[in-house]
Amino acid sequence: MENIYLAVIDDTALASSIYVNIALAGITLMLIAFWSRSIQNSRARLITYATMMISVVSISSYMGLASGLTIDTLVMPDGHALAGQETLSLWGRYLTWTLSTPFILLALGLMAGSTGDKIFSAIVLDVFMCLTGLAAALTTSSYAMRWFWYLLSSAFFVGVLYYLLAEWPKEAKAKGTGNIFNTLKLLTVFMWIGYPVIWALGNEGLALLNVGVTSWGYSILDIIAKYAFTIILVLYVKKEPEAITSPTGVVSATAR
Repeated sequence: MENIYLAVIDDTALASSIYVNIALAGITLMLIAFWSRSIQNSRARLITYATMMISVVSISSYMGLASGLTIDTLVMPDGHALAGQETLSLWGRYLTWTLSTPFILLALGLMAGSTGDKIFSAIVLDVFMCLTGLAAALTTSSYAMRWFWYLLSSAFFVGVLYYLLAEWPKEAKAKGTGNIFNTLKLLTVFMWIGYPVIWALGNEGLALLNVGVTSWGYSILDIIAKYAFTIILVLYVKKEPEAITSPTGVVSATAR
């Protein structure tokens, strides 16, 4: 573990991609805690608390990466560009995504005024997407099996996209939160598409990018998909709480 920790510290790109996320998650958490003081409605507060948990999970998980606790060395299988070589696997990122992305979907589902069963279904698909992605990253017995897990993870992602692009936009429009939901939906969809792209190009996939560059790719996506997302959403909830709490289709003129 000490050697892995030193390997992280000695790689400037890798270390900076981790510590920058810890700092930004902390700043975001403090901002949300300050802004949320004026939010009184229970539904609006639930959305706010869900977004706060995104940063809480990120800080904890990135500390695991920084300490080397959730990083291991793996020997890539035959067929991989790094076959027979050891490469760092930052599998703790998948732990981060498994625990944080459900809160993003919970906040979006509540924002859209969706039902509990749809929100639950989207979250289940999301969790399986992250876990099968973890399986893709950790499989060393077969190069083909790594890509099988990758494709299975992508299939679960398609299920998540169904709710983000087909189900929830209609519900958000009916509730009167269509504009803000569409903004957050597009931000989420575009950023989340970037993760499988980085995996395919990074050291875990085709190895066109080294570990440090791969890690920074993920970190930039995290910064936008988590912290920027959180700030945009909470500022809206703070400014237009009646849009969240009003009955479907009944919103103030400023919320339209």
